[in-house]
Amino acid sequence: MSNHLKRLVAPESWHIPKKVQKFVMKTAPGPHNAGALPIGVWLREHIGIALNASEVRKILHQQDVLVNGRPCRNPQMGLGVFDIVSIPKLGKHYRIQLDKRGNLISVEIPAESAKTRLCKIRNKTTVKGGKVQLNLAYGANILADNTYKAKDSVVVTLGDAKTGEGRFQIIDHFPFAEGNVAMVVGGKHSGRVGRIVEIIKTASSVQNRVVLVDDSANERFETIEEYIFMVGRSGIAPELEAMA
Repeated sequence: MSNHLKRLVAPESWHIPKKVQKFVMKTAPGPHNAGALPIGVWLREHIGIALNASEVRKILHQQDVLVNGRPCRNPQMGLGVFDIVSIPKLGKHYRIQLDKRGNLISVEIPAESAKTRLCKIRNKTTVKGGKVQLNLAYGANILADNTYKAKDSVVVTLGDAKTGEGRFQIIDHFPFAEGNVAMVVGGKHSGRVGRIVEIIKTASSVQNRVVLVDDSANERFETIEEYIFMVGRSGIAPELEAMA
């Protein structure tokens, strides 16, 4: 199987030039779907600290790039929404977000903000000993109490990059509920942020619908439950205010 795909068919959310070269790096299987942005493409096309794939491999081999608090060595590893990417030698830290056009963008953040990550709870299960395990949307699992529900979001610590100490401790919680703030991460409203005003449940295999309002434009819009990513309670999280 090829490790590349033609630029002309690369996901629009990558926001890369289509005709400068014929091929571009393909996303490897991982915590996100196939539309995730390979970190090799991110380093070349978005940040510009590598000129070619060879330089990307050298940078990653030296463990100079951390993704969600861990060194990344695979140039095809996909980056998705709310991933935290740090380049300690440059003192740079970025959060991957969606703009209002649904494109993946890199927002530079302070070092303190790079110590935590916003995660969506995909579901939860009961494991040995009757403990509750939260299964997060990007592949990680953590033990917690039963106050958290599927589709909620939690803010977790990323811990020490070398020892892993203090990793995955929950420090905040944004429930999936009317009145709270969410970002849409799929569909035609991808990238929009709004306050949930109604959750329309359907007694069928059809997904529940969610109605949101963009208070800044006084405009309502609707999406399906799967595309909702909670980002705040009664107000937008500070790091997302510029995107509201």
